[in-house]
Amino acid sequence: MRNLLLAGVAAAALTVFSGLSPSSAEEIKQGGSMTVTYKDDVSTLDPAIGYDWQNWSMIKSLFDGLMDYQPGTTELRPEIAESYEISEDGTVFTFKLRDGVKFHNGRALTAEDVKYSIERTVNPETQSPGAGFFGSIKGFEEASSGDADGLSGITVVDPHTIRFELSRPDATFLHVLALNFAHVVPKEEVEKYGADFGKHPVGSGAFKLSEWTLGQRLVFERFEDYWNAGVPKLDQIVFEVGQEPVVALLRLQNGEVDVPGDGIPPAKFIEVKNDPEFKDLIIQGGQLHTGYVTMNVTIAPFDKVEVRQAVNMAINKDRILRIINGRAVAANQPLPPSMPGYAADYKGYGHDPEAARKLLADAGLADGFDTELYVANTDPQPRIAQAIQQDLKAIGINAAIKSLAQANVIAAGGEKDQAPMIWSGGMAWIADFPDPSNFYGPILGCAGAVPGGWNWAWYCNADLDAKAAEADSMVDPDKAGEREAMWRDIYLKVMEDAPWAPVFNEERFTIRSGRIGGDDRLFVDPVHIPVHYDEVYAKDVQ
Repeated sequence: MRNLLLAGVAAAALTVFSGLSPSSAEEIKQGGSMTVTYKDDVSTLDPAIGYDWQNWSMIKSLFDGLMDYQPGTTELRPEIAESYEISEDGTVFTFKLRDGVKFHNGRALTAEDVKYSIERTVNPETQSPGAGFFGSIKGFEEASSGDADGLSGITVVDPHTIRFELSRPDATFLHVLALNFAHVVPKEEVEKYGADFGKHPVGSGAFKLSEWTLGQRLVFERFEDYWNAGVPKLDQIVFEVGQEPVVALLRLQNGEVDVPGDGIPPAKFIEVKNDPEFKDLIIQGGQLHTGYVTMNVTIAPFDKVEVRQAVNMAINKDRILRIINGRAVAANQPLPPSMPGYAADYKGYGHDPEAARKLLADAGLADGFDTELYVANTDPQPRIAQAIQQDLKAIGINAAIKSLAQANVIAAGGEKDQAPMIWSGGMAWIADFPDPSNFYGPILGCAGAVPGGWNWAWYCNADLDAKAAEADSMVDPDKAGEREAMWRDIYLKVMEDAPWAPVFNEERFTIRSGRIGGDDRLFVDPVHIPVHYDEVYAKDVQ
């Protein structure tokens, strides 16, 4: 995927892709409903704002962008773009929009809407955590600082043609255009609802929102005028919120729920896995994921590298893996093992409490210190935080646990002076797209260290930002190895600075009811996380 940006590529017209092959031989019929549960309510359905695993695939079902991925895979394809061309120097992208794309309000989608939507994401008034993804478009600095009303690098050629001019070659730009942050919104609806647009979303996606009762449920209905015939398969999806994961699992066993969105509760994992009734309904999938502890480098004493390195050495990762029944592997760097640029020979800090105590003493903190560790309140996250708390206590760090709803932890991380430490579990990073740069820009780069951003360590290394930009300008496929090596070096330097303590790379396990069909990959979709709602179907449609 990292080599998609080939000089001189011209894409042929898209053949509409209707989905993966079904997992069995049953006939797929249009219709039916699916019930999905979550413990927490959804924070927003605004594609410029939403940035957690819970709302990610919901937003993808309500909105479309120029690019997307083949369902269940990491293979890029055009979406509302019919075709695209890339200049030989890799700095000009021209997209032709398909005919017949409509918003849920009935209006035809045009190139002006694409331009407006991306400029809205970059506008600082929007406070989008994804603004930095568009940093290669000409005029980004002026637009993101508020000194310009739009991006000079975006030109509407005609209602069905849009051109992007980049300030530098960008090996990730097609991936960026597949992100939710590039999804298209109608200006009139955004202006109508203002800050409440995220509660009244209007897009051009396969589903439209028909009901949202805060704290209770959301209902998506099939968009009858969707441009891709035969998608979605379901007529309705009901998302029930406020459902404890254990209760949701019991309801699935009773035939009342189709997908428990929070997954299989850790306390029930072994029981369910060994139950012959459900063994064929459990789905396992790898993911580009890392769970980590962030340390806010702007809050003392985490402004001292010795303290951050000590935290890395204090955490007993093997014990944490036992808490989650071994559903992960220990991590020692930001990148997961399956990501290009991963340093397989890097040993990391290792569990060494004695060396950690010495580092604290070197930092003038031989007596330790008090701090706070933020954590989402869904099991097993509080139990993992307690294990980390005990490990820190062993080297003299007294970390009070602040267990909050996921949305509140995310909000705290986006405030510069609020959260000294965060255990990212339940919100941990899963790649937006399969390229090593995605583990840097939004969560470790300077562009993500902004109010509302996802760089909860508030780590900003200008030299590494420059090296990252250089790596992402390498669009020549013959230099793929050199580019990977550069990313490897960047992440090893990050580990020297230690703004994170990487803990584990998680495998995903989910379960579905027997009445919902679709290729297994749709339920552990690497991009439409956690479920590719557009493509799954009901087996009991008459």
